[in-house]
Amino acid sequence: METWLVVFSICLALGAVIGFMAGLLGIGGGLIAVPALLHILPGVGIPAEHLPHVAIATSLAAIILTSLSSARAHHKRENIPWELFRSMMPGFVLGAICSGFISELIEASFLQQIFAIFVILMAIQMAFPFRPNSNRSMPSTVSLFFAAVIIAIIAGMMGIGGGVLLIPFLTWCGLQMRYAIGFSSATGLLIALFGSIGYTLAGWNVDTLPEGTIGFIYLPALVGIATTSILIAPLGAKAATNWPTAKLKKIFAVFLAFVGLKLVLT
Repeated sequence: METWLVVFSICLALGAVIGFMAGLLGIGGGLIAVPALLHILPGVGIPAEHLPHVAIATSLAAIILTSLSSARAHHKRENIPWELFRSMMPGFVLGAICSGFISELIEASFLQQIFAIFVILMAIQMAFPFRPNSNRSMPSTVSLFFAAVIIAIIAGMMGIGGGVLLIPFLTWCGLQMRYAIGFSSATGLLIALFGSIGYTLAGWNVDTLPEGTIGFIYLPALVGIATTSILIAPLGAKAATNWPTAKLKKIFAVFLAFVGLKLVLT
């Protein structure tokens, strides 16, 4: 069997896990996809010097369709504050596009270490959630622009939609949780889309990547993850009504911490 077909099949299973966990726990797929792809992609000839870039870029591209589905659902429920979205959108676009080019400038081993530390920090955040302060007011437009740029750069470099960063920030600014989550779904689509464009352009002239890549995005893995994650996510959301999600988040946080530590020591 062709190696790319093996990877595609594995990523179908990976996408199912990502979709279910996303629906169940409300987490972005990048925290699961990137560590998995770091182990899967060497089998198709992705060179070590570009492995983290391809894993992150592929994860980011897979978020596009799942974010679109989530954003549509939140829009129907009127959970997205579009006026705030329009004011922050230029910052998200700029930061997302820049993320791919900034990532390319960072040595692969160091980028993997950064991602590992990020995973550990997100595990801590999941185990001990941030408590919002509803007494604060929304910052100025200029402050929101720079916050959007920074969040989009970090999210793009880590291959995530940005919700784990954006939701705590918006709730800290006093936005209600339902609107923060809805806003995050829309910006996740924006960051994933323009971040993918940035990674595509940044890796366009890299000639050491195997067939099946567009820039830094590896298409068989992308299609595999996206296909099943979209189909399975509703099952996870349905399970969330009956399963003890608070306890499951803490268990998953421990798992993430171990993944992060393993990547640090690799």
